Amino acid sequence: MLKEAVLYEKGEDRRVHCFLCSHHCTISTGKYGICGVRENQGGILYTHAYGELISENVDPIEKKPLYHFLPGSTSFSIAAIGCNFQCGFCQNWQISQVKEAKDLGLRSHEAKPEEIVRRAERAGSKSISYTYTEPTIFFEYAHEIAQRAKERGLLNVFVTNGFMTGEMIEMIHPYLDAANIDLKSFREDFYREVCKGRLRPVLENIERMKKLGIWIEVTTLVVPGQNDSADELRQIAAFLARIDKAIPWHISRFRPQYRMDDLEDTPLPVLKRAYEIGKEEGLRYVYLGNVWENGNNTYCYQCGAPLVERSGFSVKEFRIRNSRCPSCDSMIDGVGL
Repeated sequence: MLKEAVLYEKGEDRRVHCFLCSHHCTISTGKYGICGVRENQGGILYTHAYGELISENVDPIEKKPLYHFLPGSTSFSIAAIGCNFQCGFCQNWQISQVKEAKDLGLRSHEAKPEEIVRRAERAGSKSISYTYTEPTIFFEYAHEIAQRAKERGLLNVFVTNGFMTGEMIEMIHPYLDAANIDLKSFREDFYREVCKGRLRPVLENIERMKKLGIWIEVTTLVVPGQNDSADELRQIAAFLARIDKAIPWHISRFRPQYRMDDLEDTPLPVLKRAYEIGKEEGLRYVYLGNVWENGNNTYCYQCGAPLVERSGFSVKEFRIRNSRCPSCDSMIDGVGL
């Protein structure tokens, strides 16, 4: 359903300037922004994503992935069509790219914000995650749901590329409890050529969210021959460690997808080396999230004691007590531990 957008300003000749995300699109009447869901109709910017669900599921919070935020709980997870990036390796390209979704004949279904909150409560979820596509693009919808969720004692999670503006973060942050941010590379040319975006706003927003007290975890999908050099992985790890060594870093294995289906899976030795680099740079929590080896367990950063054992997205053993290591009493970082 159509709804007037937030975070835009009117200009001359019925053009509008959208400052929801860092593209800062200037949109002529009858045209859409880069995201494909925000349209200028006669000098007023409208979103086509409000109230339009393309996906909803009850997921383990570990699937987001968030390992230090309400571990072992479920998160009611929703998405609307659209994204402000065009990553060639996108794993959800069927719903994140408007043209692709239309070509496939996929259709959204309407759901009011209060309906989403009720469904989350009925599912027994402790949080609502705005995920699968890019929550920035369905911000008006997510913002309204998040407010209602907060009133009902539910927490809110963004799984995001981090390309929103500071104004958007300021608007959502009273209701946003956690975010997993994709840090796809540490090179501007990668963001420009592969994602059709820019790196610097993502780096700034990781730091901005952290300062605002939003719980942050970061994911890097390691793509063979694209962002898998030891130097680049070390730059990512060092950047995160400078902000806060307690930021969990999830290193994910690439599998051939979308426009990069001619590449191989990320070799396991490359992922293990990335894990080692994260530890060498001082990060307390580094994970090989989708490899299903011991790399997705949590260990005490002080004494090395095993704290959380995972199998896939399931928590099999949880030894943290009152947010502390039972062996050395060190405080373990996170929310709801």
